[in-house]
Amino acid sequence: MYQDYMKEIKIPTIRGSIIPFNTWQELAKSIKQLYKQPLHYLTNRQMKQWDKARIDTEQEQVPMDTLLHPAKAEATIWLIEEIHRQNTSHLFLAKIWSNDPLYHAFVDPFIQ
Repeated sequence: MYQDYMKEIKIPTIRGSIIPFNTWQELAKSIKQLYKQPLHYLTNRQMKQWDKARIDTEQEQVPMDTLLHPAKAEATIWLIEEIHRQNTSHLFLAKIWSNDPLYHAFVDPFIQ
């Protein structure tokens, strides 16, 4: 049901704003608010993993929008989102959720 719902949500084709951001998760949150869309569970998890990968690096405290142009970062998220929405199997999600008791922390509420 979740995957079917996510497949039905259209990826925005018109993007006109530049979103400043310090972390991937912050950018994802801003995208959700701006476009009034949930992001896929796997996209949310990916953003958290990318933020964790920056811990203990020289550039950990550097705002991400100075390292990567905000438009490119947003486009990256939408590309990943499209893959997750269109190509993730129900069984794969079920397997991941069964191994993650806190999966609901990464599932955005359905916006209707």
